[in-house]
Amino acid sequence: MKLTIKRSQADVKGFFGGHKGVSFSLSGRCEISPNERSLVEKYKVGDYVLAQYQKQGKGEEPMNLNITVNGLLAGTTVETGDIKTLRELENSMKLGCSNLKELLGVMASFGGEQVFDI
Repeated sequence: MKLTIKRSQADVKGFFGGHKGVSFSLSGRCEISPNERSLVEKYKVGDYVLAQYQKQGKGEEPMNLNITVNGLLAGTTVETGDIKTLRELENSMKLGCSNLKELLGVMASFGGEQVFDI
């Protein structure tokens, strides 16, 4: 399994050409093996939410992002106006990919047995 994340930025210009800041873009896509993809299809977990990101602050536009299996496999792009949010979104994508790996492990384990030392 491989998660590819791309970050980009663009200057934001005002109406009269003045500098208004920077806009950030984050794209993430997870690649899985054909065997793992067949598990996703078999168990129909494409809409399963792997991670969520919510932000609501004063004077800021609220942001709600659900990272699903299909969204992560197809690739998703999110735009934001600050770098702190960009980092938080990136961490959510990483968490989503980690949760997908765990989910695939559970799906692959049916018909077998696991022993846990507690």
